[in-house]
Amino acid sequence: MSDRIRLVMAQLNLLVGDVPGNTEIVVRAAARARDELAADAVIFPELTLTGYPPDDLLLRNDFIRAVERGIGRLCAEVNGVTLVVGAPRQDGDALYNSAYVIRDGRVTDVYDKYHLPTYGVFDDRRYFDAGGAPCVVDIDGCRLGVTICEDAWHPGPVTLSAETGADVVANLNASPFDHKKWAARESVLRERIGEAGVPIVYCNMAGGQDEVVYDGGSCAFDADGGLAVRAPRFETGLYPVDLARGGSGWRPVDGDICEDVSEEACVYDALVWGVRDYVEKNGFPGVLIGLSGGMDSALVAAIAVDALGPERVECVMMPSRYTSDTSHTDAAELARNLGVHYHSIAIEGIFGAFLEALAPVFGDAPPDVTEENLQSRSRGTLLMALSNKFGRLVLATGNKSELAVGYATLYGDMVGGFAPLKDVFKTEAYRLAAYRNERSAVIPQNIFAKAPTAELRAGQRDSDSLPEYPELDSILAAYVEEDAGIDEIVAAGHDETTVRRVVRMLHGNEYKRRQAPPGVKITTKAFGRDRRYPITSGFSRIDAPRR
Repeated sequence: MSDRIRLVMAQLNLLVGDVPGNTEIVVRAAARARDELAADAVIFPELTLTGYPPDDLLLRNDFIRAVERGIGRLCAEVNGVTLVVGAPRQDGDALYNSAYVIRDGRVTDVYDKYHLPTYGVFDDRRYFDAGGAPCVVDIDGCRLGVTICEDAWHPGPVTLSAETGADVVANLNASPFDHKKWAARESVLRERIGEAGVPIVYCNMAGGQDEVVYDGGSCAFDADGGLAVRAPRFETGLYPVDLARGGSGWRPVDGDICEDVSEEACVYDALVWGVRDYVEKNGFPGVLIGLSGGMDSALVAAIAVDALGPERVECVMMPSRYTSDTSHTDAAELARNLGVHYHSIAIEGIFGAFLEALAPVFGDAPPDVTEENLQSRSRGTLLMALSNKFGRLVLATGNKSELAVGYATLYGDMVGGFAPLKDVFKTEAYRLAAYRNERSAVIPQNIFAKAPTAELRAGQRDSDSLPEYPELDSILAAYVEEDAGIDEIVAAGHDETTVRRVVRMLHGNEYKRRQAPPGVKITTKAFGRDRRYPITSGFSRIDAPRR
């Protein structure tokens, strides 16, 4: 029995489905924590061995058997340190989201997650049964309670651990990033501490998985709610938490506290990490981006370079008869600043061939959005041809504002395998670009200055088809992310006709969003896993303008 022990939070980047690889990461992390950091116990993230979220892999018996082999390997190969590691556990017909306590070559205790979230990106109830019994284990005289993720977001499990005798509670997490999450997490942890009166050690996953990014930020709070340790966000590593016994019980000793950073810095880092892990984990040699000379493609190019390095980024300018001289020069300057591979391929001949082929059918029908979309689809075809030939992943450059209201072309500017700005409103894109230029000025100032335009017809501006972006984004944020009704948005100061128009466009373009590539989630209500609406629905007709 000791008056001081060391827990180590293993903030790891794991690959969903790669049970042997994730098990190897745990073996190595445990050995390093024991040998280099003198750990008494190592706390790992939720569902460590499977990665998160494993989705319907959990329905496969061979997958569950692989997890059981992984647990067996940890028992056989790890010694001299206690592990608290997340993995699914099958018991008869029941499947649990569990934390295994492994020590001295065997599983000594198991905790089964009680609160099973089914909202946003979470779908626990589809797969898991709820536990309920507390788990408290002795770590050299310190009684450690074990909980998992959502258990800390509700009253009950943490307090039950304390009532069962826990001196400190460990919480294993796969908590996704969004721009409001950091403050929410720390507020929730302080609420649980206030109810239970014990310190909490919170270990979070790190890295990107499809749309979701886990930002780390593992931390430890004392029994008064004081922050003692906080690991960096958007980094992996092993972070020690020393616990000391005093007259009032066990408490975390003050250690390193990673400082807060701006929202733009956090979001930008999340986008970079999301792109990097999507490309790396799926084995692409690099990425391909269609540059337009506008803000969205410029920001995507900067993110890609920061994620992968300039040598793995190829940019293509595809001018048409409507492309301005400034767009040419701005795209070329951006490419030089970033040091990427750059090409220019004119689409005029392709566009003209489409018009000639369709002329007998179009007849005397006047030009409209059809001809605009033909230009966008010409570009999409070129990008996919280059991707097929050289294996690079096409990054779509559209933003959340455009995708929300359908100001995007299927099989045109929506082509690609990943969309970094899918959850980024247009106004936020400008703020992120300004933040990136504070680090080093790579995005030309003229891109900031000129009015947004698709350049698909003479003199075109986005504002010809849409409300100005500050107004549009404000309406969308209220309706999509806050689920505000039309009357509430109007009461907040927006014109009713404009609100109804935006809402009608939003609902009318669900079919496009179903065909959009995945992209990094950075808000509380991203299109895709977060926000799931029917394509065919009468609700949009309810919101139609009064006639």
